[in-house]
Amino acid sequence: MSKAAKTQDFQSNPLFPEDTRWMRAAVMAAKRGIGRSGVNPPVGCVLIGANGQLLASGHTGAGGVPHAESAALANLDDAGRISLQGGTAYVTLEPCAHHGKTPPCADALIAAGIARLVVALQDPDPRVNGNGLAQIANEGIIVCLGVEAALASESLKYFIHKIHNDKPYCSLKIAASIDGRIALSDRKKRWLTGPEMRRYVHLLRSQADAIITGIGTVLADDPQLNCRNEGLENDSPPIFIFDRLLRIPTAAAILQSPHPLTLFCSEAASEPRRQALSDAGCVIVPLPGDAEGRPDIGAALRYMGMRGVNHALVEAGTGLVTSFLAADAADCLYWTQSDHILGGDALPAVGQFASQTINAVAIFAENRYIQTHYQAIGGDRLIILQKPNANTGITQA
Repeated sequence: MSKAAKTQDFQSNPLFPEDTRWMRAAVMAAKRGIGRSGVNPPVGCVLIGANGQLLASGHTGAGGVPHAESAALANLDDAGRISLQGGTAYVTLEPCAHHGKTPPCADALIAAGIARLVVALQDPDPRVNGNGLAQIANEGIIVCLGVEAALASESLKYFIHKIHNDKPYCSLKIAASIDGRIALSDRKKRWLTGPEMRRYVHLLRSQADAIITGIGTVLADDPQLNCRNEGLENDSPPIFIFDRLLRIPTAAAILQSPHPLTLFCSEAASEPRRQALSDAGCVIVPLPGDAEGRPDIGAALRYMGMRGVNHALVEAGTGLVTSFLAADAADCLYWTQSDHILGGDALPAVGQFASQTINAVAIFAENRYIQTHYQAIGGDRLIILQKPNANTGITQA
C-alpha cells in the first residue's frame, strides 16, 4: 500500500443507506465482464447524481478495454455529466492511477466532479494498491472503502488470486457417472450428461480466461472445447494443451480455435514437430519435467500467469486430472454427475495417487474441498467444491 493511502482511514468515512444498493448494482455490472476482460479484472461502476438518481453504469470491456469507470462515464449524456457533479461513483475495485492501455481512471473520476467515491475492494496490483484511493482523496473527494467487499470479491477472486500467487485460479471440471467413472473401457466418445448440463459447461467456458486439457483427451475425443451456446460463440477462451511429445494431429478440431493454441511439451519433443506446429500457428512452450517426466504443472501455470490468465478451466481425462490434484493445483471442482453406472472396468475420474499424495489430498484439513453448491440441471447433478478461502484481508463495511 502506498504511503499516502496509509494516512487515510477510508473505512471510517460515513456511509449512506443507498450505498449498499448501488454497490450491488455495480457488482451485477461487473459480472458481465467475467471471462471477457482479458488480463484486466472484471470491474463494475455505477454513477449516481447529486440528487440520488441513477445516471449510468459500465463494466470492463472485452479484452480489458475500456475500464469500467471509463465505460460508465462514456454512457453519460450532457445532462448526465452535469448531474454527476457533486454525485457519487460506486466501483467494485479501486480505480487505477497509472497509465496503461488507457489513461488513469482516478483522473477521469476527479475530472467528472464527483463528491464521493465508494469502493468495494482495494486493488492488490502493485501498480495501484492504494494509489488511486489516495489520489482521489487528496482532491477533497470523500472515499469509502469496503462496501459489499465480500460480494464484490466473488467476481474478482480470480484476478486477486493471480496477483497474490502469480498463477491462475484453476477450476477442474469433471463429468462422471454415479460410480465416479468418465468413460467405458473402449474409450469411445459418448455423452454422460444431458443437453442441459452441456449448456451449463459451455457457459462455464465462456466465463474462463483459458481452457486446459491433455493430449489424451485430444486423441480420444477430438474435442473443440469452444462455447456453442447461442450468443456466446465469440467468448471461446484460448486453449492450453499438455502434450509432452507434441503428438497432436495437424487435423485436430481444436486447431480451429480462433486463438493461437499453446502446447506445453518437454525437451524431448522433436524439433521437426515443434517447427511444423509452430508453422501451423501454435505456441510451443517447452517445460521442465516433473518426477514422472511430464511437463511440470506448476511451471505451466506460472507461464499462464505471466500471460495474464486469471482463471483457467481444466477439462481433461484421468491422467491430467490426477496430476492437477496431486500437484495441489486445483482450487475448485465442478463435479457433474449423471445417473449412469459404468462399472469397475470403466475409466475412473481420478487415478492412483502415491501414498504421500493420498495423505495430502484426502487427509490434511487445509487441502480438503468443501461443498459450496449443489443443484440439479436437467437429469444430472452439479456439485461445486472449493478449497477454504485463504485470508485475503477483505473487510465488509
